[in-house]
Amino acid sequence: MAVKKYKPTTPGQRGMTGYTFDEITKVKPEKSLITAVKKHGGRNCYGRVTVRHRGGGSRKYIRIVDYKREKRNIPAVVAAIEYDPNRTARLALLNYVDGEKRYIIAPLDLKVGDTVISGSNCEIRTGNSLPISNIPVGTLVHNVELKVGRGGQLVRAAGGAAQLLAKEGDYAQLRMPSGEVRLILQNCYATIGQVGNIDHGNIKLGKAGRKRHMGIRPTVRGSAMSPRDHPHGGGEGRQPIGMPSPKSPWGKPTLGAKTRRNKKTDQYIVRRRGKKRR
Repeated sequence: MAVKKYKPTTPGQRGMTGYTFDEITKVKPEKSLITAVKKHGGRNCYGRVTVRHRGGGSRKYIRIVDYKREKRNIPAVVAAIEYDPNRTARLALLNYVDGEKRYIIAPLDLKVGDTVISGSNCEIRTGNSLPISNIPVGTLVHNVELKVGRGGQLVRAAGGAAQLLAKEGDYAQLRMPSGEVRLILQNCYATIGQVGNIDHGNIKLGKAGRKRHMGIRPTVRGSAMSPRDHPHGGGEGRQPIGMPSPKSPWGKPTLGAKTRRNKKTDQYIVRRRGKKRR
């Protein structure tokens, strides 16, 4: 997929880039596989804002994506490659031989007319889903399960791919796109290939309006607030934050502070992201 540049007829278009949508073969989604979503503006059931900077945005439907790939040993033909406004990756519409239709995350180089299948004895080919135990070491995979039967939870964003490094006992070592090496049960399913739309990281929005179309509201700097609204606020004119390290609006350290809370799964992490290799 290529990235296109806009002719700068306005100041906002001077650095703007966008998708060419060359790989898209169908504009309207499959009606049986979409559902409406109610917007909440980042508020919980009590009406309190729990996620800031959310609100507005273009109207869009949720596509029902098959992460489990539970139709075993039933071939399906790729009918279309579609755009999904809710994610960075593209979707592939599958037509199974029994007449059912499902969406999957479209891997790189998957084209209309290709045949994909899910099962333990499938061919090692892009788009096929197999248990990790049956995938050769060194293969790039995506849509990786964390628990057997739950469906893919890892490596689903555009351009993402995990590499199978080793197998030992009941677990296999996978190197995630972040660089983290993690243990995954070999009974878990994963899909062969890299997620498509690899040029997503080269897109420049160019203007604030494109952020608002995505449902993201403006973010105000803490130093521009008052002292009661943010620890960085206050002072006459522009002032430094006045503390050793930055803090969140609620007074918690943010620069280099650890945010991982689930200590139970530390045993499955072989090497953390950001660590230098020896």
